[in-house]
This record gives sequence, C-alpha cells and structure tokens, in this order.
Amino acid sequence: MSMNLTRKIIAAHRLDGDMNPGGEVALRIDQTLTQDATGTMAHLQFEAIGVPRVRTELSVSYVDHNTLQMGFRNPDDHRYLRTVAARYGIVFSPAGTGICHQLHLENFARPGRTLIGSDSHTPTAGGVGSLAMGAGGLSVALAMAGEPYVITMPRVVEVHLTGRLGGWATAKDIILHLLGELSVKGGVGRVMEYTGPGAATLTVPERATITNMGAELGATTSIFPSDGQTRAFLRAMGREEDFEPLAADPGAAYDERVEIDLCALEPLVAAPHMPDRRVPVRELAGLKVDQAAIGSCTNSSYADLKTVALMLAGRRTAPGTDLLISPGSKQVLTMLAAENLVEPLLASGARLLECTCGPCIGMGGSPVSAGVSVRTFNRNFEGRSGTQDAQVYLASPQTAAMCALRGEFSDPATWGEPPAAPAFPARVPSIRHLFLAPPADEAAAAAVEVLRGPNIVALETFDALPGTLDATVTLKVGDNITTDHILPAGAQITALRSNIPAISEYIFSRVDEGFVARQRQAGCGVIVGGENYGQGSSREHAALGPRHLGVRAVLVKSLARIHRANLVNFGILPLLFADPADYERVAQGAALSVPVARLAPGGVLELEVAGAGRVAVRNDLTENELAIIQAGGLLNHVRARAGA
Repeated sequence: MSMNLTRKIIAAHRLDGDMNPGGEVALRIDQTLTQDATGTMAHLQFEAIGVPRVRTELSVSYVDHNTLQMGFRNPDDHRYLRTVAARYGIVFSPAGTGICHQLHLENFARPGRTLIGSDSHTPTAGGVGSLAMGAGGLSVALAMAGEPYVITMPRVVEVHLTGRLGGWATAKDIILHLLGELSVKGGVGRVMEYTGPGAATLTVPERATITNMGAELGATTSIFPSDGQTRAFLRAMGREEDFEPLAADPGAAYDERVEIDLCALEPLVAAPHMPDRRVPVRELAGLKVDQAAIGSCTNSSYADLKTVALMLAGRRTAPGTDLLISPGSKQVLTMLAAENLVEPLLASGARLLECTCGPCIGMGGSPVSAGVSVRTFNRNFEGRSGTQDAQVYLASPQTAAMCALRGEFSDPATWGEPPAAPAFPARVPSIRHLFLAPPADEAAAAAVEVLRGPNIVALETFDALPGTLDATVTLKVGDNITTDHILPAGAQITALRSNIPAISEYIFSRVDEGFVARQRQAGCGVIVGGENYGQGSSREHAALGPRHLGVRAVLVKSLARIHRANLVNFGILPLLFADPADYERVAQGAALSVPVARLAPGGVLELEVAGAGRVAVRNDLTENELAIIQAGGLLNHVRARAGA
C-alpha cells in the first residue's frame, strides 16, 4: 500500500494503537530536546521517575531562554541542568551556544527519526525529514525514560508547492500565506506534509522556517521529504553519513490537500496580534517602524543573516529605528565573522545580541511604549514582547532589514534587486566541541553530584480526581487565549519556572489580577473559555500553575493540542461545550457540579450550573487519557502501572 511520509515514519515507530485518524497511537521516540525554561521542570520529573539513565538514542538539554543571569535563579538552574545531564546521559548545550532548534538542526536532527521537545517549535527539525513534535515537559521526561509518546493519529495534509520563489518573496512568506489561508487553528489534528516541485527548490534553512512556524497553525508537526537538498545541508554540516532518502510513495493518499504557487507569492507580514493576520507589505507603506528584530528559531540561520548583512553593507539604519540581531548559533556567527560580515551589521548601527532566544520571549529587547516592532519571529501575541501595548508585526529578515533602513514600511517594488540566495561556504566550522557530552561510563555518571539551588522546588504530588467535582467558575475568558495569557513570559516570571508555588502567583496576571486570590478562596475551580484555548507555547507551567492553585477542569469551545495534553498530564479535566452557544449561559462566579463518576471516554453528560440550570458538555478523551486524569495525572498513572 502506498504511504505518505508521515505515515511511513509513524508506522516504523508504532508500538501500539490505531493509525486511523482520530485513533490513539503510541510511538517509540528516538530523540528528545529540552530548553532551560521548560527543561528544569522536565528533568525534575525525569528524576522522579527513577530510571538510572536516559533510554533514547539521543537527548539534549539546551540553555537558550533564561540567559539573563540577574540574580541566582537562572545560573542555579543552568548548573542543575549541566549536572543532571552528566548524571543521566544527556548532552548539554551551555548558555550562549545557540537556540535549541537551530542547534539541533545543524548538529543532531536526522531524517526519519522521531523527536519530541519541551518547546512548541520542535517541528523545526521537520526541515530535514524528522517527525518532530512539541510536547509538555512531563511527556519528554517519560520519553527519556523509555516510555512511548502517545498522540492522536493526525490527518495528513499534502501542501503541494509548485513554481519557485521570486523577487523579495521568501520562505517566511510561504508560511504566512498558509496561516492566512487556514488560521491559527487550521492545523489542529493535522500534519502538514510538503510535496511537489516547489518543495524541491527550497533549501533546508528555508524548509525549517516553514516547519518552525507550522506550530502557529496548531499542527501536530510539519515535514519535508529527505532529498538532495537534505543531503547537501547535512554534507555542509559535516554529517552526510546521517542522510537517508525519504519521501512519500508514488500515488500516496492524503486526507486533505492545499496548493500553493510559489511564483504568486509576495512579501507578507502578520499584523498584531496573531500570526494569521496576513497583510501584504505594500499595503503598509508609510507606517513608521520603531524597532526591527532579526533572529529567533524561525529566522536566524547563516543564510538569513548573510542576506541581512549584504543588505546593510555600507548603509545606516534610519534614525529613530532600533535594529536588534540575534544569530541562531555560534556556528552562524563564526561563519559570518569568517566572511567579514559582522562588521557591516555593526557599522549599520545594529545591536548584535547573544546567540539566544532573547527578544522573542520578552527576554530583553522590548520596544518603546505603543511602538511598532517588525520581528522575524513566530509569535506576535499581545504583550509577548515585554511591552504590553506594542504593535508587533512578523516578517521575513529581508522585510525587517528594509524597515530598519527606511524607518518605515515601504512597497517592495521600490526595494531594487534582492541579494542572491547565499550558499554554504566550502568549509563550515563545527562547534560540536562546545557541547558537553555525559560520561560514557555509567559508574562515572552515577557518581556525578546533581547540584540544586534554593529556587529549585521538588515536584508536588497531586491527588486523584474525586467522584464529583463541586467547583466554582473562577475565570471566564474569550477566544484564542494563549499560554502567554495564562502564564506570561519575560525575565521576572520565566526565572521561576523551577518553582511552581512561586510562578503560580502570576497565572492570568495580565488578564485578571484578581484571579489567583479568587481561585485560592474557591479551592476547587473551573476555567471557562472560548475557541482554541491554550494555543501557543508548549509551556506545561500553564497547566501546572492552575493545577497547583486548585483548578480541576476547563470548559471551553475548543482546545489547542499541546495545552490539552498538558491538562491531561496534570489531572485537569478538559471539557467541551456540547452546544457552543451554552458558553454565554455560564457566568464567572457560578457554582457547578461535575458528575465525574459518570464520565465515559468521548461521552456527553450534564452539569448543574447555578443560574444556568443544566449544561451539556462532552469530552474527546480516550480511555487511557481518562484513566490518567482520574489518577491525578500522568506521573501518578505511570507509577501506579509500574507498581502493578
């Protein structure tokens, strides 16, 4: 039977389950990655599982988010991550080495491998034909311990590309176009698999930009075939032995199909405050730009930054417009330096930042009050930049550089000829000596002392779900609530990721300052929301924090994939309105009762809601997921199963 690429990799890694869309399938995981903002908790969870060493082919711990070392918290977390990595057989990437997804693409990602990471942009590795998925930290910890990763079998969408990019259009414009067509929830329950003659024209860095931002579609992952472009990239990285040709079989079936003619694309931006608010750049001509920021795991490759350096050479950024540049890795920076391309960046007036996520997660680089910031990043959620009223536009490096030079948006028809697409130099420097490999000898590894600072608080144990939940609606919110709404990013809050009691004080702090006190008073709480609740980052703290405060259920119109999985992992019951119109009937402050004992997988039941009477709700839980929630979370469930 002819199979598409996604189904081939899933079939090769399936340990159990149903490969029909909507079925539950358990996968063997080859590789994992964590980053420091989510990784400290993930490694605490791994320690709690109790296995002596990771059981994957490769696990890597990257430090790229919390690199502002103001006070002891972040440095202590980094020291913990370094020592726990050595103790349990994990490769460690120190702060400043680069952004996890750029580094993994350059050094470790392999065609046909399964990869999960505690970061929603892990699908970046799909650019080399890896089946790479973002997940909560607990799911990653369990995968490191050898447990399968269970997903709902996705529908596979063929994104058929024809033609070739021309003019100033870039790979960023491909994904912005797709977001405009499908919306930020258009990929939920789907894998976006890219095919066609247009796909063959795209380099791996271009493909990685597209698979990275596939996360903004809500997709399970995105993937390109492993072909001549993949081989050329791996050869440049000194890893040609990792190449393996992989593609869909001729005549392979897909569940859906999207056609994109690359010749028809033009430079686009995503307008505030959602990545799917697609607008042609030409329509914004004349809009003043206060800041441009180039980098992030989406657009910080050698090709991206060489193009920017060539555009800036001999020119000065506009007065009143700040330009920030964050290389994706020290390899990228070293290549630019070898070609004398750092000097044009500096001479233009740009600020060269560390090789980290930086401004993308509000870790410095915030724009001025009410400022217009043009960023090559993947998200422009309100307040994510660190400035609550900033107007953030997402764009390609070329568009951002031109905005910095002119101080405003302008029509690409006035930009002249674009620089030629850069090819890798004959010799690409390796930075693999900067990664810290764990002791190969298990006895030596077992002797490593794991060092913990005072901000590192052990994971608490949650109780099982009772037969009836008598609760209060402690918060009611609308559509497209992101994990940034639930738990904001930024230097102050992100430094508390290893301390759940402390970070829980900030849950919904930028939405409703009274939520935490109200939830504490209620004891047992339910959050009511609209469509696409929990979109955005994979941060499991957006589930852990509410669970610590006593939230036991969410009742919404629809849920984002990773956040839904995190709710299940920590024993929070995800319920859906059987009739979305009933959302209007349930008020904040209302008492309600959930007859948990009558729950059945995929079933419908009625809640008694004060002031609204009976409200029908449904769930889309599998039997296994319901058992996890009833146990009080996935860690409890796994421990009980191991004990049995």
